[in-house]
Amino acid sequence: MGQNLTTIGFDADDTLWHNERFFQLTQGHFTDLLADHAERDHLLERLLEAEKRNIRHYGYGIKGFVLSMIETAIEVTEDRVPASVIRQLIEAGQEMLAHPIELLPHAREAIQSVAATHQVVLITKGDLIDQERKLAQSGLGELFDGVEIVSEKTPKTYRDIFGEYGEGPASAMMVGNSMRSDVVAPLQAGCWGVYVPHGLVWEIERAEAPVGNPRFRELQDLGQLAELVQELN
Repeated sequence: MGQNLTTIGFDADDTLWHNERFFQLTQGHFTDLLADHAERDHLLERLLEAEKRNIRHYGYGIKGFVLSMIETAIEVTEDRVPASVIRQLIEAGQEMLAHPIELLPHAREAIQSVAATHQVVLITKGDLIDQERKLAQSGLGELFDGVEIVSEKTPKTYRDIFGEYGEGPASAMMVGNSMRSDVVAPLQAGCWGVYVPHGLVWEIERAEAPVGNPRFRELQDLGQLAELVQELN
């Protein structure tokens, strides 16, 4: 079943470098700024609702996150949020956009090890400019045969990408930390789906593990990837 594995896709955020922890730190600042107007759990619930609504307008990434925080702040204060709070939320977003990249353990080694025998493609979603910035700062860009920054990760996304870079989804593997986007969607497309848990998970990316699927694998970290690829080949 895995003898024709030709192409390996990698997610970026929280698979190759840290990302979600900066969102959670900013969320903490957000709840502190609005503590006089609503309880923390209520604020986070309202923020998540705003993020879900706004994905179709703003897509994924920091800019949409900041706009969702501002929208939530306006709603919970009934249009009375101080301009100083809006300013601090914008500044928090700017800090996130300027934060240096910190690679996760084994990231470079994992890509290098499989790139010697397979095509490797970075498949990430989010703001185009920010994702390009992070990839450039990571120093990993030269290792990939292709980079695809997409608006959403659907089964069709994977069928199209692995049709271009390989021999189709049946001969491809996707590696990532999001069960919904990096595992379930690739499996639905006919790929291998390899889950590498990060610890911090955005609620929108949660999904049940497809334990019964023969093409599903879970690794402790990227250091185990080369052995898995060798085993499947």
